[in-house]
Amino acid sequence: MRKLPYALLTALVLAAPAVPAHAAARPADVTASQCIAGGGMIIISAVGNGSPSYTKRCQGGIHDGQTVV
Repeated sequence: MRKLPYALLTALVLAAPAVPAHAAARPADVTASQCIAGGGMIIISAVGNGSPSYTKRCQGGIHDGQTVV
């Protein structure tokens, strides 16, 4: 098995962060139906203290981590 030259290995390591992340291609917001259809579940979390405020996120599936509208 041939070993890669250090210059080539260094170039590959430096180029890796420049590749766009897969998550960047996902939509910013999804509907509840899209979350469920994509294999996820909706997680509702209370935010802050005092007046109730909630966030809704899709967890799991193809819309993991996206805000549910």
